[in-house]
Amino acid sequence: MKITSLETELYIAPPPERPITDALRANRHPGHVRLKVHTDKGIVGSTSVGFASIRGANQTLQTMVDEEIAPLLVGRDPLAIQLIHEDLKRGLEEQAIHGMTMYALTLVNVALWDIFGQETGQPVHRLVGQAKDRVPAYTMVGWMHLELDELKAVCVRAAEQGFKAVKVKVGSPTLEEDIQRLEAVRAEIGTEVTIMVDANQTLTVFEALRRGQVFQEMAVFWLEEPLPAHNYDDYAELAAGLAMPIATGENLYGKEEFKELLVRRGIDIVQVDLARLGGFSECVATGLLAAAFGVPCCTHGGGMVNLNILCALPNAMYLETGPLSDAEREYFVDGCFLAPEGAGFSW
Repeated sequence: MKITSLETELYIAPPPERPITDALRANRHPGHVRLKVHTDKGIVGSTSVGFASIRGANQTLQTMVDEEIAPLLVGRDPLAIQLIHEDLKRGLEEQAIHGMTMYALTLVNVALWDIFGQETGQPVHRLVGQAKDRVPAYTMVGWMHLELDELKAVCVRAAEQGFKAVKVKVGSPTLEEDIQRLEAVRAEIGTEVTIMVDANQTLTVFEALRRGQVFQEMAVFWLEEPLPAHNYDDYAELAAGLAMPIATGENLYGKEEFKELLVRRGIDIVQVDLARLGGFSECVATGLLAAAFGVPCCTHGGGMVNLNILCALPNAMYLETGPLSDAEREYFVDGCFLAPEGAGFSW
């Protein structure tokens, strides 16, 4: 089997009147690039990756795939996934194996795994060794732009849909505002639903310790990304100073960066980001690295690819997702998503 062509499609949504926000940024420019990798057997692998906060980023990503990557892939064996991944890293290293380059690598890597799954008739997680038949999920609903009444309503809806955990954004200008948001949510959903918080890299070590001590007294399960992603020593100091778990990783590029936190004991819950890590392959490798350190793994984001990642990991902890769609309801049982059984990345 050979790759015959790459096809990209750019989608740019109209700017929202009310952008989704966290403590760091607003998503004002939603969009994505969809990639289809065509083969001479008629099998087509596809996936999409996108930016939401940077104007023009998705157009740049599409150009990179069309102009730089496509000429390197036509005629290649699509099942030589790791070989292609390493060849692309070498071929693109002049522009750094971070940022936009990793998003492009993710498009290719996921599409090739999709082809492998379709060729074998298996879900991708089985191709690397299934470790889970279901994965617990939490829903990310507590965005900063929501007023208190809206915040309470979305958390109640999540509990009604069967979620046993929700995540709320923190990092407000004052600790008192964060407390008010968390108390409002807890009053609505009770003590049976777990609450996590996410500060999106906006706190200092001192402020993360100060707020974290309050959050853990409020029975918050984890504190996510309180510090800038690459402040490895600061994360070690914070993890040593708090009893609650520190979760982070969505802004790290490659398992080598996760290793820096793991060896320092600066991370209690690894969170892999599909786009920034370069695809399914690196996410699974990073999850297994975390397992070697006895650290659980979650995904930043949901969807079929991330669910397959977690089903391949013995230390899978949570899939992050939004509110359930109608199509997902039959696969969501007792707070967990069932392992996919369709070929490639499908139910």
